Amino acid sequence: MLERIAFLAVVVAASTAVLAAGPQAPLHMYKCVDAKGKTYYTQTPPQECLGRATQELSREGRVVKQNEIVTPEQLAARAAEKKKKAEAEKLAAEERRKNTALLNSYSDAKDIEEARTRAIKQVEQSIKASETKIAAAEKHRAGFDREKEFYAKKPLPARLQQDIQDNELTIQRERELVEARKKEISSINVKYDEDKRRFLELTRGAKN
Repeated sequence: MLERIAFLAVVVAASTAVLAAGPQAPLHMYKCVDAKGKTYYTQTPPQECLGRATQELSREGRVVKQNEIVTPEQLAARAAEKKKKAEAEKLAAEERRKNTALLNSYSDAKDIEEARTRAIKQVEQSIKASETKIAAAEKHRAGFDREKEFYAKKPLPARLQQDIQDNELTIQRERELVEARKKEISSINVKYDEDKRRFLELTRGAKN
């Protein structure tokens, strides 16, 4: 009650000042509470409330705007929350894109299994090609070993040394390719297992 009376008194005083200033002068009030709990009603933000939240009031004392004081910590928290929300929306959009692409790529789970078989077959063919190269290189190495016997007590010719080195590099490279392609098959199975799981999950509701 006392606060209402105080506000009305301030409004009356402000109205008198407005009338003296002419019909164009606006009546605009600010309300705030200082650190000691004292309430202020003024036409300009009071110095006592610097750094504190204020309210802008209409002629009738109704709050028309809340001026919030935001600390650096609050700003940082809001920025972090905004970033988190944007990242979540980006992930959701990417998930929707993947789901759409999946549904457009396959008509049923059988299509997924056929695609898996084709992908693995291609890798297996690459493995077989590398194994063929390894077998040929090992055959050449046996020939180089026999040739080295002629130079048991003297230095190997530069040509033979280079041939042996190239041969070893070929065997090493193709063996590494075989191991990498075997791992690729595991990755393919993981991918198609996940595609099949998501496809069934997405289409189960549609079938029901």
